[in-house]
Amino acid sequence: MAHHFDRRKFLQYTGMAGGAFFLPGKSPAGQPLLLSNSEIGLSKWELETPSLCLELEVMEANLKKVHQALEGSGIGVRPHVKTHKSPYLAQLQMDAGAVGVCAAKLSESEIMLENGIPQVLMTGVNVTKGKIEKAMALRKRHPGFIQAVDNPKNAAELQDAARSAGVTADVVVDLDVIKRSGVPTGKPALELAQLVDRAPNLRFLGILAYDGGAQHMRGHAARKARTIQTFEPVVATYESMVKSGLNVEIFSGAGTGTYDMMGEVPGFTDVQVGSYLFMDTQYMAIGSRDNDTLYDDFDPSLTVMCTVINTNHPNRLITDSGAKAFTINKPGGMVIGEPDFSYNAGSDEYGTITFDRSNKTYRVGDRLEVIVPHCDPVINLYVRIYGIRRGKVEMIIPVMARGMSR
Repeated sequence: MAHHFDRRKFLQYTGMAGGAFFLPGKSPAGQPLLLSNSEIGLSKWELETPSLCLELEVMEANLKKVHQALEGSGIGVRPHVKTHKSPYLAQLQMDAGAVGVCAAKLSESEIMLENGIPQVLMTGVNVTKGKIEKAMALRKRHPGFIQAVDNPKNAAELQDAARSAGVTADVVVDLDVIKRSGVPTGKPALELAQLVDRAPNLRFLGILAYDGGAQHMRGHAARKARTIQTFEPVVATYESMVKSGLNVEIFSGAGTGTYDMMGEVPGFTDVQVGSYLFMDTQYMAIGSRDNDTLYDDFDPSLTVMCTVINTNHPNRLITDSGAKAFTINKPGGMVIGEPDFSYNAGSDEYGTITFDRSNKTYRVGDRLEVIVPHCDPVINLYVRIYGIRRGKVEMIIPVMARGMSR
């Protein structure tokens, strides 16, 4: 499949002036990349800071691990692009065997589809007239676009818009499992699915059931117990749909914290993992199947490179990377090589590190590499990711869906 990339469109999305990037040709995944001529080949320690860095070999290993872990389970991988917001990384995930990708918003979905990703399932719902019309126009251009619905009124609106646009729209029903979005399980969900199935311009594909509350629970056993319990009414709903004659092709949900337990959920088809590619300190703290204190299924690949700018006070360092580089999510970032450092990014422009002891004496101008606290919102702060291999910049990956929250 050809991958369409518009340099002018990217500059419009990011607000960057022309001339900052050039197109060097095709990436290994077949998609053009925007690379900075002056920074390719630099040591990562020479980058201006704050800079968002991605250890490519670690990321590539994570990419393989999730498929290896699910091999033989019958569970597919449908990665959530809200994590990386990059068509390039989405294409790597497709090349690794993903059944498609998920996107949270219509604008994210459009970025992915317009840049060559063949199938995008939008997990949020479109409820306003303008967005519904845009969604149907996107469906007309890209048959691989799948939309969600969680109430009968919205289903009727989707049907009317699809008819007006002259398309048949693929639709999944979102089930309520955490009192956030979705239709209640049981009879309401069954009736909504049947309503979609009867609509002449809608095609019922299946169901979504995402338990976000389970993803960061401490302890693998606790996450599994909650997941099995939470999915009991979901499975009953799925089985009622199948019994009624509905064709449930998709039964999707889960995430990085629960991906390895969904094989025990009858009918489940694919996991919506996202953070596995990068990891962060939030996920590292939840524990894995064989390690109660560290989630080690995947390794951290995403870091922020920052610079020490003040050392005036004992047991305290100030960096140039605060909330605008990290967000203010807790726990804070983790300084690589300094396990006793506590990183506080509470100030907009400044990071504060406190410690009782350190492995070296730091001076103004020294660089520190920090594992991010929560990868999804951190990615949204940057227009580019520096792809690092063996300590040097190999590529620069544009965060093309940065700020795409509509």
